[in-house]
Amino acid sequence: MTNLSWRQKAACRGLDPEIFYPTSDDAADTAKSVCNACAVRTPCLEYALSHREHDGIWGGATEKERRRIVRQRRKSA
Repeated sequence: MTNLSWRQKAACRGLDPEIFYPTSDDAADTAKSVCNACAVRTPCLEYALSHREHDGIWGGATEKERRRIVRQRRKSA
């Protein structure tokens, strides 16, 4: 899947985007459950990491979780 073509296969396609901008942990769990069943979870997460998305759930990860991934990658590089 090149460029953003992965978005066509996303489980979240057509869902209310507000789901992915939660205001509580319970709401985050709802978004993550959609991501967990998604065939393009990895490209979505990589997109968010490479574009430094600060808000929302991307690829099943919150902003805090994505920051942790970035730190871990820097340490192992």
